[in-house]
Amino acid sequence: MRALVFHGPGQISWDTVADPEIEEPADAVVRVEATTVCGTDLHILHGDLTEVKPGTVLGHEAVGEVVAIGREVHSVAPGDEVIVSSVSACGRCQFCRDSMFGQCRGGGGWILGNLINGTQAEFVRVPFADHSTRRRPDSVALGDSVLLAEVLPTAYEVGVRNGHVGPGDVVVVVGAGPVGLAAVVLARIYSPRRIIAVDLSSPRLDAARRLGADSAEVPGRLIADLADGSGADVVIEAAGTPESFALCTRVVRPGGHIASIGTPGKPATLHLETLWRKNLTISTGQVDTSSTPWLMELVRYGRLPVSGLITHTFGFDRTVDAYEMFTEGPATGALKVLLQRE
Repeated sequence: MRALVFHGPGQISWDTVADPEIEEPADAVVRVEATTVCGTDLHILHGDLTEVKPGTVLGHEAVGEVVAIGREVHSVAPGDEVIVSSVSACGRCQFCRDSMFGQCRGGGGWILGNLINGTQAEFVRVPFADHSTRRRPDSVALGDSVLLAEVLPTAYEVGVRNGHVGPGDVVVVVGAGPVGLAAVVLARIYSPRRIIAVDLSSPRLDAARRLGADSAEVPGRLIADLADGSGADVVIEAAGTPESFALCTRVVRPGGHIASIGTPGKPATLHLETLWRKNLTISTGQVDTSSTPWLMELVRYGRLPVSGLITHTFGFDRTVDAYEMFTEGPATGALKVLLQRE
């Protein structure tokens, strides 16, 4: 098969590799119909995640057709259309029993495109298929389905839910990339008083306005007014930089919540000498995708207008081009790029 292979920092190529096979009784092999590029893939490419070894097929989000299953797979069968979760869940360990699939200690967690070959390929082996795939309804579009593999659950679970967004809140989302914009869309479910998106990219601020932000600003007067005034009830950090985290600590009100979604590539300083008296709650998180069935129903019945998060579509043989487009997103306005079998 053909796949996107990581050869070391800054080096990827669309290569011919061995077809995946059933290796464990709980495995499935899925023929990938669509996948996408994630900000975490860029961190791998930049050398920030050293556990990813050269020769690994990247990618951890996909939609496709099951073509083979192991003898312990019971919830899906060959021919089923499925969403491949970005995290794998053994279903047996304590964390999986608590629906914390991202913390799986039974051989799962975030392994696709990290510790084992991933989804940016024509076929992918999916461990623990009963707990790591979801059947895709025909009424959910291919692109929307790919968003359910990671970006929507991440924005909801790690951002909106961990941040305790509620009715009447002022919510600030720092970072208007795909996951930050997904948080803007999902925060609307809880009827906040105001959603403010913050970014340095004018095209992404325009996208934030289209997707429902009440204000979309570069850091400036509005943010200074919040910092000097009553502050935001919830601040969702979706950029993953030390500077964006520092901005969140300035904007949040006493007693408020900071929910960190971004994947930091560098250390961030936590100034407890000034923050301890603010009664803050700061949360981090690896997505679990336990919310995917619920989010799928919201998408299915038109309650989440998320199609605008996908701005470009490429064939599999242009996967390297898709990485370049995604990397240039802050300048070009590119958000999620869809890689689709042609």
